Amino acid sequence: MKQVRVAILGQGRSGRDIHGFSLTKMPDRYKVIAVVDEVPERRARAEHEYGCSSYGDYHDFIQRDDIDLVINALPSSFHVPVSLELVRAGFNVLCEKPLARRVGDVDKLIETAQQSNRVLAVYQQSRFSPAFMQMRKVIASGVLGRIVHVNISFNGFARRWDWQTLKNKNGGSLLNTGPHPLDQALQLFGMDVMPQLACYMDSANSYGDAEDYVKLVLYGRDRPIIDVEISSCDAYPAFVYRVQGTRGGMTGNTTHLEWKYFDSEEASKQALIKTPLQKSDGTPAYCQETLPWKQDSWDISEDQGKNLFLTMAMSYYSMLYDVLVHGERLKVTLNEVRRQVEVIEEAFRQNPKFNI
Repeated sequence: MKQVRVAILGQGRSGRDIHGFSLTKMPDRYKVIAVVDEVPERRARAEHEYGCSSYGDYHDFIQRDDIDLVINALPSSFHVPVSLELVRAGFNVLCEKPLARRVGDVDKLIETAQQSNRVLAVYQQSRFSPAFMQMRKVIASGVLGRIVHVNISFNGFARRWDWQTLKNKNGGSLLNTGPHPLDQALQLFGMDVMPQLACYMDSANSYGDAEDYVKLVLYGRDRPIIDVEISSCDAYPAFVYRVQGTRGGMTGNTTHLEWKYFDSEEASKQALIKTPLQKSDGTPAYCQETLPWKQDSWDISEDQGKNLFLTMAMSYYSMLYDVLVHGERLKVTLNEVRRQVEVIEEAFRQNPKFNI
């Protein structure tokens, strides 16, 4: 099996703890042969952990011809300019999220990748969350009826004081956490039309000037309402997903889902009654019935649940391997990411305090 030779830009939490760690679990498909980091101690550690070469500046390896993929895990404000430079230099690039803050930058990246005939991918691994894939399967089965409303909540309680709290670094919850639930939300909404949206942002527990609370509602004609919440001040996060449909609903999180529904053929037949309802004794009656509910549930497998982040990472990297080696198409496309950035750009427009 061909090994994809990889260079990783950045050996911080993303570059090392997510990408580097994941790739070491797939040695038959990937090999890290170079890393870039401005911190000498990180470079030395990477040389020891991967057995690779290291550089203080990515320009120092840009003439190499033995690198099949460059992972841009630099801080968010470097995603657009560095990815553009690397693609123009002839590299296939996997960029961490967020790809960009503005649609115009995404268009430049798409055009450059097409002109250079290079693969440009975005690390949106939550598309491969086992719970999300199961939820989509249940919705597609039709047992819940027409989907009316979906809640996606990526909530918790946390105070933060690093660069991810700064607007000029492309920090904040919408750009940092937001690409994950937003990617899922747009898949459920449908990618064929730009949703209308309403967004409210706040700064609750952040020590910087970026937002750490986001309420984002997507809506459109003949579409479900998708309610996305990203909160750093939710001390009682009850669920990640809630789905409301015309024949049932679903609730759950990343490791457990449960849903109930009724079969309309098994339910008693009803018709509109415009006169007052009454019991057999003539006293007033409340409009109610007992539906023949069916219930089902799903739990993540033991192996997947041991390290959910690794499970999603390996699914994403397996997909990317097939793209790079076998010429298959990306399952998270640049046009899908572009739509995501369209929504992000409009959300910031509605919240000028947090826009730049």
